[in-house]
Amino acid sequence: MAKNDIDDVDSAILHALQEDARNMSSGDIAERAGTSGSTVRKRIQRLEDRSVIKGYRAEIDYQASGYPLRMLLFCTAPIPERGAIIDDILAIDGVVSVQELVTGEKNLLVTVIGENDDDVTPVAQELLDLGLTVADEVLVRSHKTTPFGGFKRDESSTTE
Repeated sequence: MAKNDIDDVDSAILHALQEDARNMSSGDIAERAGTSGSTVRKRIQRLEDRSVIKGYRAEIDYQASGYPLRMLLFCTAPIPERGAIIDDILAIDGVVSVQELVTGEKNLLVTVIGENDDDVTPVAQELLDLGLTVADEVLVRSHKTTPFGGFKRDESSTTE
């Protein structure tokens, strides 16, 4: 789905779901988007079918849940293998995300969560066992996200 396939209603839906997918009803979203609840439900289904919406997940405060250590591991993988190895990396206990980077020598960013050093150190070894080089390690103090502003629209306009 190209960007030009996302209209103002779709954008309003995506922004609302990013804010709070669990508590945002189709009626709430419809009010924001200036359309009906049934249109919102149909649009959400279409966005899911086209894999624009890939899922709904809980945002976890790992520190509050007893896992205060968040480590970013910048890795180097052979370019032809870096995309194919992502699922193997995600299967490692403690890994919560992998980002494929396309510039520079460090071409994978692996995020690891743990209670202490003993949780993170084995992850680095498993990455080495997969043939990756761990080029840099960064300990993260805090991590916050926000909905993508490109989906926010002027709520005073209406589109059906």
